[in-house]
Amino acid sequence: MSDPRQHLDRDSLGAGGGLLASRADRPARLGGGHDGDRRRRPIVAPGDAAEQARQVLENVRTALERAGARLEHVVRTRMYVRNVGDWEAVGRVHGEYFGAIRPASTMVEVSGLVDPQMLVEIEVDAYVTG
Repeated sequence: MSDPRQHLDRDSLGAGGGLLASRADRPARLGGGHDGDRRRRPIVAPGDAAEQARQVLENVRTALERAGARLEHVVRTRMYVRNVGDWEAVGRVHGEYFGAIRPASTMVEVSGLVDPQMLVEIEVDAYVTG
């Protein structure tokens, strides 16, 4: 019996160390989406949580497409921010991508992320029907 999970490694996604997508049958889960890989390029927009969120969500879009899904398939997002004061800026960018889709969403403040310049990290769960 073959394994129904499709694991997309970080390099094939072009998101560096940021995204790891796995797909088991129809769900697609992306964990740990951030804005880049320091080994390949610096963190996008240091000090600007909104621009980092925008880059993260572009990376998410690319990873979803490579897993056979689209933003419209996202049913849940989890946003981790270093400073809860950035909630409006990050939420506004989230709304640009998901305003019409309206997935269940959570935002929490964390004490740190992998790189001290990272201000936001986003996870998504998508479910492809049909």
